[in-house]
Amino acid sequence: MLTREEFQNLLKGGPVLLDGATGSNLQKMGMPKGCCTEEWVLANPEALVALQRAYAQAGSNIIYAPTFQAQPIALERVNLHRQCEAINAQLVALSRSAAPGCLIAGDLTTLATFCDSWDENNFDLLVENYRCQIHGLVDGGADLLVGETLLYPQEAEAILTAAELEGAQVSMYTFTMQPDGSLFSGRDAGPVLHELEKLGAAAVGFNCVAADMMTPYLVSKLRRNVKGPLICKPNAGVPVIGNDGIPHYPQTPEEFADIVKYCRENGAAILGGCCGTAPEYIAALKHALK
Repeated sequence: MLTREEFQNLLKGGPVLLDGATGSNLQKMGMPKGCCTEEWVLANPEALVALQRAYAQAGSNIIYAPTFQAQPIALERVNLHRQCEAINAQLVALSRSAAPGCLIAGDLTTLATFCDSWDENNFDLLVENYRCQIHGLVDGGADLLVGETLLYPQEAEAILTAAELEGAQVSMYTFTMQPDGSLFSGRDAGPVLHELEKLGAAAVGFNCVAADMMTPYLVSKLRRNVKGPLICKPNAGVPVIGNDGIPHYPQTPEEFADIVKYCRENGAAILGGCCGTAPEYIAALKHALK
């Protein structure tokens, strides 16, 4: 895995581009809604390879392996919890084959669907689940870790603890939050992100926030507290639910790129897309940043 020094050197080269959405694009490629993404990808690897290859060609420097809910407690619903480590390792290897020139991030997320992840009494449970996943990610050759769409500070703290136990030096953390910079737990995100930096987070920020003209303001507000690299990975606007029950995101790649470019100017160093984005959004962002 990357060392902290190698990660810092990466940032010296200018803005770092992440990928965009994975799940919604895989659904367009045939993945059934509501299925276990990790299980489906392993059975249909060609879809992921095509998507991630397109992100690499669009300009992504870091690709997220499709391990979002590959923790034992999440895999238990499809009776794959005993294969947690192997599944994570296989998915990292698959992403590596799709984008050999990119860094591969092992992806972790909130466990709020499966337990009260805000409850301090469940901290050891969180660490246990994240550690099992991270062990597989490290074995699979992930370059770094990312905790994304997090809801509660304790989730990030548990990932940090598990990462340290597994010898992973570089981990990034993004929360979904309100446009005013408050977490869904009610806490102000800025001080929380700074505390995570002090605990060892290599980069912090937000994802799954609608990109609009307030998003650069959110970056500026978070920058008051965040001292290191700030991550901006928003959605392609506010979704409209269609008659098919599927959210449709209104922003064009160019509109999205213009907003994220302002986020860069306001202090974000690591940029990408979340829901509603696709490889053409990353390509537009790369062009806008020239």
